Amino acid sequence: MNYTKLSDNIREVLLKKIADRKIVAGVIGLGYVGLPLAVETAKSGFRTIGFDVKKEKVDSVNQGHNYIGDVADSDLKMLVGKGMLAATTDFSRIGKVDFVAICVPTPLDVHRQPDTSYVESAVKSIAEHLHKGMMVVLESTTYPGTTEELVKPVLESSGLKCGEDFYLGFSPERVDPGNAIYKTKNIPKVVGGFGTDASELISVMYEAVLEDKVFRASSPTVAEMAKMLENSYRNVNIGLINEFAVFCNKMGIDVWEVIEAAKTKPFGFAPFYPGPGLGGHCIPVDPCYLNYKASAYGFRFLTIEASMKVNDRMPEYCVKRIGDILNRRFRKPLNGSRILILGVAYKQNTDDCRESPAIRIIDKLRTEGADIMFFDPHVPGFLYRDNVYEGERELTAELIRRADMVVITTLHSKVDYEFVRRHAKSIFDTRNATKEFPNRSNIELL
Repeated sequence: MNYTKLSDNIREVLLKKIADRKIVAGVIGLGYVGLPLAVETAKSGFRTIGFDVKKEKVDSVNQGHNYIGDVADSDLKMLVGKGMLAATTDFSRIGKVDFVAICVPTPLDVHRQPDTSYVESAVKSIAEHLHKGMMVVLESTTYPGTTEELVKPVLESSGLKCGEDFYLGFSPERVDPGNAIYKTKNIPKVVGGFGTDASELISVMYEAVLEDKVFRASSPTVAEMAKMLENSYRNVNIGLINEFAVFCNKMGIDVWEVIEAAKTKPFGFAPFYPGPGLGGHCIPVDPCYLNYKASAYGFRFLTIEASMKVNDRMPEYCVKRIGDILNRRFRKPLNGSRILILGVAYKQNTDDCRESPAIRIIDKLRTEGADIMFFDPHVPGFLYRDNVYEGERELTAELIRRADMVVITTLHSKVDYEFVRRHAKSIFDTRNATKEFPNRSNIELL
């Protein structure tokens, strides 16, 4: 379609192309968010091109080799085989797409300030190949105002005008790696576009791919703020229950039973659960993005700051508990004790180690002189502070018996915790993985 001959009817042309599955879609960033989105888009009948700077990811996709747990191997192989999905490091091919979603990382820098360099790079690549009628949507989690203040000016530097020549919006990713129920296909979407046409077109495109109707926010900034609220809500409530766990331990109360009692209330209470700390790309990171923006307005989120401090202290609290248990049960110090860590992924049934509290616990225990082993069925090893850590290949009775203490830091369904209980001298369970066991004499809970 020659968009240079179109003016008022661009919207109608795009709506028809969506309905006829003639849109060529692009996804920039083939990680935990981008690859599942690219697969679902291709499965819905849209020819899809995935873009990534990492050649190994591109090669894996093009060979039909999946590396994301939430993507079915058979789906990827089928789509690649049919020519519905391809990946490339050649960003000039963005000029061939009608719809492009930006799904790149938005980490923190060494000063724990927002690092938007990946977004900036992706947007510059789009701007170089932007054409009339293109729909651009940012999915990467970021501070409110990013789409308007960062993305829009770079795209308009191409000479094309937002809302007239191309359509721009923000739609927050809501991926929950390892969730057996909610995946990309059935997680409701929020879209905030610049103008009603952008909101409509981007929403209709998502509705053609996903199961639910899209909630149309009045602006990209509202959609960006909604994402901040979602994850700050979780951060604050996890901080609250972690603080309850620390206090309940001082009183000799089982916090897990307290939660079970409280959740019988049918209104006004949503259960959250304690743990060794926060991990993943969003919940520990998003409040930093929000506070960055708030500081420009002379505002501080005191509740969020307090919860972040509580959650950030949990790995250190766990190390103290480990030392206390060793001393009380065996009269042994941390220095020289052998500790087996079960799980280094930040959450169950994934290989995602980003911001994992288990890794911080390992680092702190080694600093204290403990001899550390770890087993994770999804993570054979990891890199932390330029050090390579290799995990145990198999969880054997001998391995468990060698440890003075087993610390459960991730609740993986592939681990037989009853087998662990039978062979462990002592267990510190930070995830309540052992709650159903009648014999708990060698177990202490967070």
